[in-house]
Amino acid sequence: MSISALEAELSEDERAGLELVRESGGIHQSDFWKELDVSSRKGSRIVESLVEKDLVDREETVYAGHNTYYITPMARDLDFTLLMAGDMLSPFIGEEEVDPNSDAFSQWIMNLAYQE
Repeated sequence: MSISALEAELSEDERAGLELVRESGGIHQSDFWKELDVSSRKGSRIVESLVEKDLVDREETVYAGHNTYYITPMARDLDFTLLMAGDMLSPFIGEEEVDPNSDAFSQWIMNLAYQE
């Protein structure tokens, strides 16, 4: 089942929890249920459901002197085909500054044109 299909079947609380985890980039479970304004038991059930559906990851940790879990969003299936021209990756991917008049960019555009 695709991630979007899984997300469509989530309850309102699960959807809110998933959004919180994604927006924060990661949150301690002890803060998770407080942010959602639900009981710790309900917060734990929401997290367990999201973990079972592979939408979040949960790792044991110590936070503020207590054992808890750190919840992070799972990497989504990413489609990199829009960055490809044949077997060449776009020259604009990376940390280097690319000259739009460079041969690398011209070659990538040509590969893209001939791909059609």
